Amino acid sequence: MTRYRRRSRALVPLATAAAVLVVGCGSGSEGEGEADAASAVDPAAERLSGRYAHYDVVAYESTDMKTHIVSFGFTDLAVVDGGLQATESFCHADHRSDQPIEVEMPDAATQAIIPESTPVTLTTVDGRAHISRPATPTGIGVDLEDPANDPLPTDPNDPRIADDDNDGNPGVTTRIRVTEDLQGELYIARREIFAYDVDEQADGSLVGVVTDDSEQLIIGATNDAFLTQAEWVQHPDLTRSPIILIPVDQDWDCERLMAERDDLFPPTPEVDW
Repeated sequence: MTRYRRRSRALVPLATAAAVLVVGCGSGSEGEGEADAASAVDPAAERLSGRYAHYDVVAYESTDMKTHIVSFGFTDLAVVDGGLQATESFCHADHRSDQPIEVEMPDAATQAIIPESTPVTLTTVDGRAHISRPATPTGIGVDLEDPANDPLPTDPNDPRIADDDNDGNPGVTTRIRVTEDLQGELYIARREIFAYDVDEQADGSLVGVVTDDSEQLIIGATNDAFLTQAEWVQHPDLTRSPIILIPVDQDWDCERLMAERDDLFPPTPEVDW
């Protein structure tokens, strides 16, 4: 039995949108002008505003490993200045690879990823909305004055390194286990760079693909075997990097999201390419 409630979202025909956007050009009172401005808000933006449970997969590959990073969190869409603005927050991340390696990113590190709120591009065709979220480069484990352009530091003593997960170690911590004898912690600085395109579905969900150009540097480890830098790139087939946004009530938090995870989203995909 489904344990969450979707908000019903009837699709609005283009003719209705066009009718709402027609503004009279005759002179009128100040109050009428304000009412006309309010009526110019895209009805699709109003329809889509609200909180969404967020699931995305990014398929990465390097020279010696292929992996999926699966992220869970929330996307909040709000009408701002007549347009639609997206705010992302994250709760938990899973890791899958084609190697016998266990990787865990603690929730404190995942929740330290706080991208800037950003206006999105909203278009509607035949009553179906399409949203494009632009990239908003975001430092994690590092304070960058210009997150889009500043190079990531490599020295763990660089004053820009930030203990964003508050565990007493530089950067953010990832735990790795290869064997019982080969395991430890990895301390990293990242620049999260992601964008997405999603289409409105009949049930009110938003489904599409993620584009990811994130950068990562290892700034320390408890075992020198983990200090080798690897260059990760996203798999070119974007269908392997899906995103699903499902409308939920405003009072949902991370605890409830992860409790409802199996009802909301598909199983974590295997690395099968």
